Amino acid sequence: MPVLSGTRSNPLSRPLVMASGLLLLTAVSGCSMLEDRSERYVTAKEIPPLELPEGADTSRFRQLMPIREVRAADSSTLYSSEVPRPPDMTSEILDQNYAIEELDGKAWLLVNDVPGQVWPVVNAYMANRGLGVSHDNPQLGLLQSEVVNYSPRARQLLELPENPGRGEASTVLQVRIAPGVRRKTTEIQVRRVSFAHTPVQLGTWAGADDEPTPEALALQKRILADIGEFLKSREDNKSFSRAASVMTSTPLVRLMVSESDQPVGIRMSLDYGRSWAEVQRALTEAGIPVLDLNRSEGWVHVDFRDPGDRSSGMFGWFSDKEKPRHTHTINLNRHDDIVVITVKRMGGSGGKPASELLTQLFDYLY
Repeated sequence: MPVLSGTRSNPLSRPLVMASGLLLLTAVSGCSMLEDRSERYVTAKEIPPLELPEGADTSRFRQLMPIREVRAADSSTLYSSEVPRPPDMTSEILDQNYAIEELDGKAWLLVNDVPGQVWPVVNAYMANRGLGVSHDNPQLGLLQSEVVNYSPRARQLLELPENPGRGEASTVLQVRIAPGVRRKTTEIQVRRVSFAHTPVQLGTWAGADDEPTPEALALQKRILADIGEFLKSREDNKSFSRAASVMTSTPLVRLMVSESDQPVGIRMSLDYGRSWAEVQRALTEAGIPVLDLNRSEGWVHVDFRDPGDRSSGMFGWFSDKEKPRHTHTINLNRHDDIVVITVKRMGGSGGKPASELLTQLFDYLY
């Protein structure tokens, strides 16, 4: 039987066709021309279940590839996607929750919590250490222990002699709890006070601003460290004092603004030495270069430009390093019991507005 030319079966043609198809598929997938369907199941819509006609034997119908049931709460973990970043709350968090700070012969424990939370725990500390509380005033933030002369444990804590002499003065521990300079912080101060007779009322905090002796300062720091350890151990069991919460009503740092809502100054209800130290800390944390300063006259020269303007650029190694430039002067002015901070921008310095520097200082101060 004659066979038309070209229609005869070739045993090598089928493998060649299959190989060509595989090569084409590889080339297409390599060029990313095929649709990526790996994520389709994430957005796929569920179809209605199959409905069988009446009288059908349901035992003969089953899923060939059963799919595990997924709860709605777990559906978000099927495919990893970018989650929006939470708001940055680190501006209100200290590096350490309990830190002892010292300035001009004064020491205090800085606590990363509000006074209303700290007050009950300090009361518990007084009872735990055998000090007790004889008088207190939450509005003033003052606590006064019982006379410690009759408690061996309290005597040891306040470093009184083991063998008391005749006519020994009555000794108490006073604790002052006050809102910190930075928002949502508390500062705790302590001092040992002696009286000729047993005190019948709460002693004032007058005289505590006097610089203590080195021995008294060392004792204060040891007691503050002990309070910090106690507060740390009670972090999971906190209570709140409504009476002590009134101490947070007046912030120690305020931003002064003009009628057009532009910052014109910062008001600090602190002594000059503490205000000066806080401004230095804020400049350091903000990364603003300080060129010169004079504490007695109350001024600080800074270079308040964008970081890019303070560098020589990507080709800086070919040229001299950009020198710091005096762009702004920060002034600390004393007015009775407060310190007012103002900023003056130097003409032709190329720095940013003075109001922007005040705003940034305030963010780091409070």
